[in-house]
Amino acid sequence: MNEQAPQTIDREEARQALASVSRRIALLHLAYAKAIIKELGQEQGTRLISEAIKDYAIKIGEKTKAEVMAQGYEPTPQNFEQGKSYALPKFPGMHEAWETGEGEDGTKRMRAHGCVLGEVWKEYGEEKIGRLYCYMDTAKYMGYNPYYKLKHHKALPDGDECCEFEIEKTTPEEREDFSTPGRDWFYMDH
Repeated sequence: MNEQAPQTIDREEARQALASVSRRIALLHLAYAKAIIKELGQEQGTRLISEAIKDYAIKIGEKTKAEVMAQGYEPTPQNFEQGKSYALPKFPGMHEAWETGEGEDGTKRMRAHGCVLGEVWKEYGEEKIGRLYCYMDTAKYMGYNPYYKLKHHKALPDGDECCEFEIEKTTPEEREDFSTPGRDWFYMDH
């Protein structure tokens, strides 16, 4: 049986496919994170998960940087979207909707509504373990350019109604903590 994939799919099929992959990513993260914590305990397990998430996210950031630079752009926040191979799609599937607006303090923020990963973690009552995955947003940005981080001001797994992000400059202390194995870097996302 040799069935070929269709040449094109409609937007709803693409949304469903992306949502399915997103649910699988959420479950994969939950399964490995729970196994690590069960084996090593909360403190050491969380530390190991943070190192794995950091490694994963840095790889995404570095690949994005290479793509951006290959097109002749500098790795600035304004050019991050030029790296397409590891970018999230702008159509619904992983999230119901994206928007750009202002935070309460007037800064430019991005909001993602209806995070499929967060919904899966909530379904299993594992928002805290699921939230460990979300730190990849900070780490991917620092892998792209260590002078910037993507910070959550709100996160669905934290009980917020949406995820809200802002790009901020990093401090020398944050860059040092991030680049030193074993150091806490999760604080940068609060």
